[in-house]
Amino acid sequence: MSESELHVRLAVSAEDILACQRLRYEIFAEEMGASLPNSHLGLDKDGFDEVCDHLLVEDLHTGQVVACTRILTDVVAQEVGGYYYSDHEFDLTQIRRLQGRVMEIGRTCVHYAYRNGTTISVLWSGLAEYMLTHGFDFLMGCASVSIADGGVQVAAIRQHLQDKQLLTEATRRVAPRAPMPALPPVEKLDIFWPPLLKAYLRLGAKVCGEPCLDAEFGVADFFILLDVKDLSPRYVRHFLQRAAVPAMMPANTGYALAA
Repeated sequence: MSESELHVRLAVSAEDILACQRLRYEIFAEEMGASLPNSHLGLDKDGFDEVCDHLLVEDLHTGQVVACTRILTDVVAQEVGGYYYSDHEFDLTQIRRLQGRVMEIGRTCVHYAYRNGTTISVLWSGLAEYMLTHGFDFLMGCASVSIADGGVQVAAIRQHLQDKQLLTEATRRVAPRAPMPALPPVEKLDIFWPPLLKAYLRLGAKVCGEPCLDAEFGVADFFILLDVKDLSPRYVRHFLQRAAVPAMMPANTGYALAA
C-alpha cells in the first residue's frame, strides 16, 4: 500500500475516538493479552482520552482506522497532574527542567496488516505537523520491546544504543520506576527492531536511560525524547509534504466521548 492510499488526521468526533479505542483494544488486549479495565466493552479507554488529541491513520479505500496515537501536551498535563505513561513509568525530574514545550504521545498502535514503514511514515507526518505547527520543542514517549525471550532483545538493543551513542546526556536522563532485572550479556545478536522504536531513532530521537519493566503488557519500555532541533531536515520535508492534518485543535478537543 502506498502513502497516497492512507490519510492522517486528528479525530473530530466521538465515532473517531471509538474507532481508535477499538483498534487499541484489538492490539493491546486481544493480541498482547493485556488486562484492560473496559474489556467487557471491547474498548481500550480511560480518562485521558477526554483530554488528549487523537491522531489517526485511515485507509482511504475502506475508511478503516489502521493506526493511531494520542497526544498529551504540557499544558494539559499540568492541569491533570502529570503525563500518562511517562510519569507512571519514569522519574521525570530532569525532563521537567527542559526549556521549551513538551508533548507526550502514547497508546500508539498499528493494525497488524499495516505494520510497515509506509504506515509509520504517514502517522509521523501528522505528528511532525502537529509538533511544528504548535511550537513544541520536545516529543517524548515510550517504545516497547517484548520480553517474551527473557529480555535478550532488550539487552541487545540497550547495548546497541550505548555503543552507537544514542543515549541522551546525563541532564536528560530518566530513572525507571520498575527497573528491568539484570539483563543477560549479549554478543553479536541480530536485533529485531520494533517499528516504533526504529522510527524514533531515524528521526533523531535519543533514549533517556534504562528501560522500565511493564509486566502487565510483557514488555520493556524505553523512554524516548525527540528534540525538534535534532529532527532530520530530510524527514521534516518528507513528512510535511505528505501531512494532511486539518485545523489543528487544542489538546482538550471538547467533544463528548461515547460511553
